[in-house]
Formats: sequence, structure tokens, C-alpha cells
Amino acid sequence: MNTRTRFAPSPTGLLHVGGARTALYSYLVARQHQGQFILRIEDTDRERSTQASVDAILVAMNWLGLEYDEGPFYQTQRFDRYREVAEQLLQAGKAYRCDCSKERLETLRQQQMNQQQKPRYDGHCRNRNDVNPKAAHVIRFKNPETGAVSWNDLVKGTITFQNTELDDLIIIRSDQAPTYNFTVVIDDYDMKITQVVRGDDHVNNTPRQINILEALGAPLPQYAHVPIILGADGKRLSKRHGAEGVMEYRDQGYLPDALLNYLFRLGFAHQDQEIFSRDEMITLFDLHKVSGSPAIFNLEKLNWLNQHYIKTTPIETLRPQLLWQFEQLGLDPNNGPSFDALLPIMAERAHTLKELAKKSIYFYSDTYPRDAAAYQKHITAETIPALQALHTAFAQLEPFDAAHIHSSIQDVATKLNLGMGKVGMPLRVILTGSTQSPAIDVTAELLGKTKVLARINQGISS
Repeated sequence: MNTRTRFAPSPTGLLHVGGARTALYSYLVARQHQGQFILRIEDTDRERSTQASVDAILVAMNWLGLEYDEGPFYQTQRFDRYREVAEQLLQAGKAYRCDCSKERLETLRQQQMNQQQKPRYDGHCRNRNDVNPKAAHVIRFKNPETGAVSWNDLVKGTITFQNTELDDLIIIRSDQAPTYNFTVVIDDYDMKITQVVRGDDHVNNTPRQINILEALGAPLPQYAHVPIILGADGKRLSKRHGAEGVMEYRDQGYLPDALLNYLFRLGFAHQDQEIFSRDEMITLFDLHKVSGSPAIFNLEKLNWLNQHYIKTTPIETLRPQLLWQFEQLGLDPNNGPSFDALLPIMAERAHTLKELAKKSIYFYSDTYPRDAAAYQKHITAETIPALQALHTAFAQLEPFDAAHIHSSIQDVATKLNLGMGKVGMPLRVILTGSTQSPAIDVTAELLGKTKVLARINQGISS
């Protein structure tokens, strides 16, 4: 059978990392079997669904590089199909009209709660044939009253529900809008979905959906319910643990391949391997090996991975993303070293592109942050003569490269009988604003002679 998977987000907010992991796993299953990966927007919640959320999902999928083969499909464009199937179920005696009032249902719910029973519909209209189809009513699915629903979940193993635990759920509301559990079933049936990969918060929906599929005589997909992602505090991942949506990770300077690699490993392992190319993910992924326990989101691990990708990703791929970070800081990349020259010396010092851009400000702007305590400690009466001597030496230096700069620093230290730290550190503070930077000779070369001489002058005179 041709493999067909789907990612079906609701456009009621941003695409979160949990949804991104589900999308990734669905994508990998389809690619592994040369099948189709489908994007379906489940927008039947018309009060909460927004076009802005739809756009955010599409942008995030594009940024992650999770290319879908079909879609996006929108459930709100398929209402006629849902009503058609509901009518078929009515005609087959597998659904019925219900005109129970809200007051009756609320009274029933309260009675059940008072008796410590699980609130559920009592089937009052199940065998009636006098409900006026022209008056306000809902359509309910006639759930089997005996037996059990069981399936072999690809992640969680065998899961069984007794039909007595389920009630006759509403499939068409009184305003003729279909409900979630009904639309999902019809979509998966029509789109010939073979594997449903989703969060395990949907486990309780699955027996209801299986019963509807069986009532339609439809083939059942395989189900894989992936555990939720938790923060380091053991609570469900949320805004307080870091970025809220996938694109916030982009804004913070993470690379899509790094985030995908991290999500791939968040609940799945292959020996001790940590770094996976996309082709390796496709080849090695196995839903049966996804952990059934909640995964813990570890920002330090993501940072480590992201730094690896910054160091190993081709500059042409990094360039537009790094340029975007420079633009956010108001930096002109033409007013300093090329990215080709910058990355080799700064990649080791930053975990994200945003951090890299911030730490590189002094290369591209004269209004860079300055550590007042470092100036007070290192720019003193004792070190001023060394800085003056460096200015004289640098002014005559040709070519102005790291090797010659290093020699000049050594010469000044020797002539003034100072340790290298008494010369190199004051120079670093004046050129970069702090005591932390790449090797000072390399830093000075990338800054260029003009900026170096000007900053030494400014540092001496201030």
C-alpha cells in the first residue's frame, strides 16, 4: 500500500515545537517509504482559527524545509462532504438526530456528577424517529453499545477501550457545522492516510474515530501517538521555558537543520549518534523506536547542536540568516569583515546566529558596548605607553595582517619589559570594549588598520 501521512494543525496559534516534531515524524515516514506527506489545516473552530495562524504555520513549515506533497487542504472548504457522509450514516441507521435541549443535557450532566459518574450522553434520542429534521437538532453517531475498540499503537503498543466508556458523540452541530472527531475521520478516509502520527493527547479520540471508520467500512490507518514534550521542570513545554513558536527559534538565531536534528532526537535514539543529516533521519527513523515516555526539552543540548551547525553549514546557506540578524541590530555587513572571514573566528564563541551577531558588533560599528570595569582595570598610566607604542608600530605596519600584528605586540612588550598580558589585554579592551574576543592579532586584522589606529587614539585620549 502506498504510504500517505499527514500533518494536521489547527490554526489557532503559532506552530510550536511539539507540532513541529509531529510534522517531522510524519514527513520522515512518508519519505522513507517514497510516499506522500500531506498538509491539512483543521480550521473548523471558526471562532479561534485565524488567517494569521494559517500563515504562521505555512511560514514555519517552509523555514523547516518540511515540504508537503499535497495541500494545504482546509476543512472549512469540505463542509458539503462532511454533511454528505453524515446523511449516509443516517440512512444506514448508524447515526440519528437529537433535539435534546441544553437544559436537559446540563441537568443530566449534573446528575451524573452528583452520582460520581462520568458525564456522558444517555442515548435519549437514539431510538426515536420523531425528531423534526427542520427544527434545531444535532446529529449523533450511534456508537456500538457492546464490545471493545483495540488497536496496536506504533508507539504505545496495544490500547483498548470498552465501548461502554464511549457515548454517542455529536458529528454535526445544530448550526450544521461538523465536529472535529468527524471531520478528521472523513479526511483521513478520503485522503487515504495510512499512518496517523499525532500527540498522545489524541489517544481518547482514537476509539471514537475507529468506530466511525468501521461504520463506513473504511480501512483503518495505523496510529502512532507521540508523548508530549516537557520543560526541564517536568511541566508541559510552554512560553516560560523559552520560545513559544517555531519561528521564534529562527528569530533567536537557531538554524532549521539544528532544530530538526534536536526534535528528531527528542524521543528517538540510534545508538549514541547525536548529529543526523536529513538523509540519515529518513533512513534510520522508526516509529516503533520512539519512546513512549514524555521527552524533556533541554535548551543546552539544542545550543550545542546549533553551534555545531553554525560551524559546519556552508556560508552560502548561513549568509541570508546571519544577514537578517545583522539587520535586526542595525549593522551594515559592508562596514566590516566579510562573513567568510568572520565565521571561522566567531563560530566557536556563539551558540546562535543572534549571539554571534551581537558579539561581532565591534567589527561593524564604532558604537559597540564597552565594559567600564575592564577599561578602568586595563587602561592605566602603566599601559598607556604600551598603547602609544603599538599605535606607532601599527601605523608603519605593512601588510597589516595577524602575523605582523603579533610580532609588533611582542616587540612592544619586549622593549617596555612588560608581559604580553600587559600589552595585549589593554589593546583588546580598546578595540572590542571587553576582555573577551578572538585572538587579538586576528581581531585587529579583521578590524583593519584605520579602525585600529582610531580606536587606540580614542582609548588613550579618553
